[in-house]
Amino acid sequence: MLAAERETAAPDKAVLGVECSFSGKRWRPRLGDDRAAMAMAQRLGVPDIVARVLAARGVTAETAGSFLNPTLRAALPDPSHLLDMDAAALRLANAVQAGEHIAVFGDYDVDGATSSALLLRFLAAAGAKATAYIPDRRREGYGPNAPALTRLRDEGASVVVTVDCGTLAHEALAHAGAIGLDVIVIDHHEAEERLPAAVAVVNPNRLDESGAHRQLAAVGVAFLLAVAVNRILRATGRYGAKPDPDLLSLLDLVALGTVCDVVPLTGLNRAFAAQGLKVMAARGNTGLAALADVARLARPPSAFDAGFLLGPRINAGGRVGKSDLGVRLLTTADADEARAIAAVLDELNAERRRIEAEVLAAAEAAADAQGDSPVVLVAGEGWHVGVIGIVASRLKERFGRPACVIGLEDGAGKGSARSIPGIDIGAAVIAARQKGLLINGGGHAMAAGLTVERGKIEPLRDFLGRRIAQASASLALGPSLGVDGALTPEAATRDLAIALEQVGPYGSGNSEPRFVFPNIRLSYIEAAGEHLRCTLEGRAGRLRGIAFRAANSPLGAALLAAGGATVHVAGRIARDDWRGREGVQLFIDDAAPCAAP
Repeated sequence: MLAAERETAAPDKAVLGVECSFSGKRWRPRLGDDRAAMAMAQRLGVPDIVARVLAARGVTAETAGSFLNPTLRAALPDPSHLLDMDAAALRLANAVQAGEHIAVFGDYDVDGATSSALLLRFLAAAGAKATAYIPDRRREGYGPNAPALTRLRDEGASVVVTVDCGTLAHEALAHAGAIGLDVIVIDHHEAEERLPAAVAVVNPNRLDESGAHRQLAAVGVAFLLAVAVNRILRATGRYGAKPDPDLLSLLDLVALGTVCDVVPLTGLNRAFAAQGLKVMAARGNTGLAALADVARLARPPSAFDAGFLLGPRINAGGRVGKSDLGVRLLTTADADEARAIAAVLDELNAERRRIEAEVLAAAEAAADAQGDSPVVLVAGEGWHVGVIGIVASRLKERFGRPACVIGLEDGAGKGSARSIPGIDIGAAVIAARQKGLLINGGGHAMAAGLTVERGKIEPLRDFLGRRIAQASASLALGPSLGVDGALTPEAATRDLAIALEQVGPYGSGNSEPRFVFPNIRLSYIEAAGEHLRCTLEGRAGRLRGIAFRAANSPLGAALLAAGGATVHVAGRIARDDWRGREGVQLFIDDAAPCAAP
């Protein structure tokens, strides 16, 4: 069973009998092969609970070595295995050699920004002339469009590389061909049988692909393109006595885009993330270093930091500010410019959070009125299109089912959908477009975007509901929380936290281990801004805990009311190095009464 499938498995018995926690979730065990866990504990010398965590993620004694120590040397494939890669690399290498003007046309999210920045930095190191174009989310929408391509041609571009977009842009790319532009598509979104007219369409999710690397983010595909182009340029003597461009130095961008696009951190993606986070820690990218500073990130970054501290700030530019700020930040070598852009992105992120809170409140109210539909689909007049994807993620987490949020304006709606493991929302949206229910739409398994006429929202809801109901027949829909095991406070040691770090980086497809602490007393609890801090006491030990952004939530209210009482608590343990403390703390995800309802 794959890790993604394990996340949706529906065991008969809830952990500690918790069917409805303080936050309304069912606690389900993440189950692994006990024999495999025992074999790994003996062979690797890791604690039993770490071995159980590995087994629950489908790791065996035979694969544990490569899982715990992912390397690019072992995981990186020959880029030529992807269809059209050789044609793409040859055309781009020829453009570099001939001094042609190359335009990189990206998306406005983190995957698009990192993909664009990666190619720009590589091409600059190779001595090429390259510029970026990031469309305005509200004015232009997603993907290449005819006016923008015409503008790039008029500014001297002869080759356009689309990154994180382009697979379904038939009309725009036909226009590009008509005006003399050569287009290379570098994408990962789900495709149809008919591909757009282009020099090359490199996409591991093409229907005629092998599927070996279909879980790559666009930035991973862009890195493989850089490897392929660099191989050609090296063979033709482009660099002479000079050193080749340092491709490994670009892995920080690959890690950031991979983590933030929520693709499974398994296989090649796991190697990208693990090695890229090491590069990120070296602070060689001036823009990323400035962003870490403005986010007050002083420690070596983790996947959590990339996904929840750095990524949202880059996203804020495309969501509520200027769409090219992320690319500009990630490509500048000027420390003063980087600090200035990072400060703007930090301010925009605060504005994004304010707008998100307003839209989320309205979307949750609309979702609550829908009942138990297989898909949560809500629409609202004037909902900011820059936050609907985040709101869809929040609804997916709360309701435990696919969610789609649509912002209405001028008779049409722009929507973002997010899914759960086991349900391919990108394929569902493409099917809806093929049925004539959408003006436009596409995506990948876990996320999709769409444009719909106001009058077709209800038919769209019915169509997606029927399709998702069929796909989810064997899944356990509804809000739930995966649990890896039970601990006592004295067992939650710093050594265990360090051992569990080896199982990271954590993210989609490799969830961070979560443990329950049964019958534990909240001996101290107080609000700290929007967070809650507490002390958990067992029979023979104490543990510091924090519940982030929980003060005004149902979970927070229940915890505050339970101060001094005994409850079940679920969360993730981590090292606590604040001010040289060298301790361990619990990041609280949920709690439940001891007498489960």
